[in-house]
Amino acid sequence: QVQLIESGGGLFQAGGSLRLSCKASGGTFSRYGVAWFRQAPGKEREFVAGNSWVAGDLHSRSMKGRTIISRDNRNMILYLQMNSLKAEDTAVYYCAARLGSVIVTPEYDYWGQGTQVTVSS
Repeated sequence: QVQLIESGGGLFQAGGSLRLSCKASGGTFSRYGVAWFRQAPGKEREFVAGNSWVAGDLHSRSMKGRTIISRDNRNMILYLQMNSLKAEDTAVYYCAARLGSVIVTPEYDYWGQGTQVTVSS
């Protein structure tokens, strides 16, 4: 059983940057594909970026190069940096994990509780 805890959310200014963290426990972190999703009110959960040992990094095209994903397997932490923030980036951001590769649909085995990101323009 894998537990995921996100942190780093808050209120941000448009044009700025954020860095979210996802601390994992309870599994062999390096074996998992891990990803960030987000969900805005009234919208479906959306893939943002992910990483796996199988295929490396994967980023949503809609992010247009604004995201950097990294992981620290020793400390079992996944990071997301997002630059050039926009008001439409406002959402709850979730960390998710599944064995093997990253996929862009939300069929993941484990989810964190989410962290709220609000971008003011």
